[in-house]
Amino acid sequence: MNGPHAAAVTTAAALAAALEQALAQQQAPPPRATPRVDVTAASAGNGLAKLVLALIKLLHELLERQALRRIDAGSLNDDEIERLGLALMRQAEEIERLAGQFGFTGADLNLDLGPLGRLF
Repeated sequence: MNGPHAAAVTTAAALAAALEQALAQQQAPPPRATPRVDVTAASAGNGLAKLVLALIKLLHELLERQALRRIDAGSLNDDEIERLGLALMRQAEEIERLAGQFGFTGADLNLDLGPLGRLF
């Protein structure tokens, strides 16, 4: 095969090869230099404990606010106020004890929520 027909076949083959190569490069994701996160079982467990305690502390704060609303509204008698106050104090002490057991401070449980600010 000589002449213009052979040149057209060669050009078509070269174009097909170039197109396949371009498609392969386009489909392959570029290599990333992403830093690896080193997560150990201890750090994952510690992070989970911190999250759970922060959520418990948040629930405690909400319960305290609800209790104050009920007291202000006059819907509780003196005995109920006393029992509620004692229960909330014991709950706060237990949260502090658990936080201390894991080596957390009150500030550690105040999670940063990014653009929303701090939890407490």
